[in-house]
Amino acid sequence: MLAKHLLTEGIMPLHPDDEGSTALVWMDELKVFQLPVVTDGKFTGLINEKDILSLRDVHRKIRDMKLPLQRFFAFDHQHMIEVIKILAVNNLTLLPVIDEKEQYIGSVTSHDLLSGMARISAIDNPGAIIVVEVGKMDYVLSEISRIVESNDAKILCMYVTTPDESTRIEVTLKINKRDIQHVLQTFNRYNYIVKASFSEDRDYFDDLKERYDSFMKYLNT
Repeated sequence: MLAKHLLTEGIMPLHPDDEGSTALVWMDELKVFQLPVVTDGKFTGLINEKDILSLRDVHRKIRDMKLPLQRFFAFDHQHMIEVIKILAVNNLTLLPVIDEKEQYIGSVTSHDLLSGMARISAIDNPGAIIVVEVGKMDYVLSEISRIVESNDAKILCMYVTTPDESTRIEVTLKINKRDIQHVLQTFNRYNYIVKASFSEDRDYFDDLKERYDSFMKYLNT
């Protein structure tokens, strides 16, 4: 999923002639702490709520405030993972998306990004979650896939975590099968350490699906 597929509807960029008070009202309505400033269609920078509130007169025009505008953005062709990294590293609630000519296309909010993550994480599909540990030198994706598929299951999504200064990695798998005993036994036979497993029965899945749907509605309000 690319940045251009994650754009949040209803976010109007600010113009340098807009007042700081206008920016504050919009930020409050959108539940964000930054908004993009656009001049003649081109992205100028992000203005921050904290910087506006630091001024004595918030009714001044943005162009007259002489506030630092942050140059954080994503290109429309960048992958969602890169968008997540930019948001997380810079502690942003909103990220502008531009094209190669720096024309402003739209913005992605952290809420909509979380919604996008949920969609690609197969969170609303029934199955089970398995967490295994293996040495970095022994990590082979094809082998992990073969172990799962040899037990008539499919990997729906997977995450790899590498603790700092560790020679081992954790692999978290979401598979499409609830009965995972044979899968766990196979991982053990191949010297994987099964650190955790969570099998979703029908009642659990229905509850999870209901919570997921409610969470999505909350993000879209």
